[in-house]
Amino acid sequence: MDTKNRGMERLIKGYQSFRAGDYSHQKALYEKLGRHGQNPDIMLIACADSRVDPTDIFDAYPGQMFVARNVANLVPPPDANESYHGTTAAIEYAVKVIGVDMIVVMGHESCGGIQGCIAGLGRDPGDSYVNKWLSQINHVCDRVAERGLSDEDMQFEMELETVRQSLANLMKYDFIRERVEAGSLKLQGAYFSIIQARLMLADETGEFKLIEVED
Repeated sequence: MDTKNRGMERLIKGYQSFRAGDYSHQKALYEKLGRHGQNPDIMLIACADSRVDPTDIFDAYPGQMFVARNVANLVPPPDANESYHGTTAAIEYAVKVIGVDMIVVMGHESCGGIQGCIAGLGRDPGDSYVNKWLSQINHVCDRVAERGLSDEDMQFEMELETVRQSLANLMKYDFIRERVEAGSLKLQGAYFSIIQARLMLADETGEFKLIEVED
């Protein structure tokens, strides 16, 4: 079977399984969401990595989280150019239209985007969309590299520091900063270990603390 047919078969079988499983138990929920719209309290900005599904990690039902995903879970700073801004548009929609009261930025272990930035992909953007996207965290990479870390620690610390940078960038948007200062919106950093399925949440100082679970 060729690649195209394998992919199509995977889609169809997955849909059929969904209809027979989750949907059969949540039919009323889907009808309600379709007829009356969404009203999630949380927006979650995560990496596009296929190994890190926010709704799985947080055991969320349809309609409970407004999720935006991109390479390396980045929030760009505001700019006035005329280019397209998919992530920023999603954030603005979540805050101004939906009215979420929390935005979570979640990084993760073994992030390919972070690995690429460390390897220098963002230093030569050229015609590559990925390289240009990663160039926005070159200064973060420089800042972390000054610590003289091992390769493994550099990857981990960059994954954390990029979350902190995205949170800082969020505060540069007036419509976010005003709501945070008014107490109607909370910003939260998070980090997920793929190998151990462990979650860390950032405190008010930006330090990440492990969330305890019963194994």
